[in-house]
Amino acid sequence: MTTNRVDISENTVLYTLQLPSKLESITIVENFIDTLREEYKIEDDTYANILTCMSEATINAIIHGNKYDADKKVYINLEVHDGKRMEFTIVDEGEGFDYNLLPDPTAPENIEELTGRGIFIIKNLADQCIFNITGNELELHFKI
Repeated sequence: MTTNRVDISENTVLYTLQLPSKLESITIVENFIDTLREEYKIEDDTYANILTCMSEATINAIIHGNKYDADKKVYINLEVHDGKRMEFTIVDEGEGFDYNLLPDPTAPENIEELTGRGIFIIKNLADQCIFNITGNELELHFKI
């Protein structure tokens, strides 16, 4: 695992993480978010939203994207703008998926399903959620 920080400009900081495709990587993401919380004085509600979204997105990338393939990585980039906005990009090395075809987890036939709520949760907690056309890259925006 590698984490880098680069000051791109006076107002923008870039962080990059490269994670192995194993569930233990979630701890690295959680620790990273905890560090950001302290550094940028992120409010509790926003912190909880970021932590939940990033955990869900990373788990999806490991399980569904890279299919636990040890030779594949999950890449996380974060741009912090003016200490007020965070833009996370999560990329896996999988084939992607069509995010428009996900079943609605709030539909009566899906309510009791044990899985299938991650993207729904992310879309409801992030200020903005953007998938690339392939479906193997997710961009999440948060105001802090």
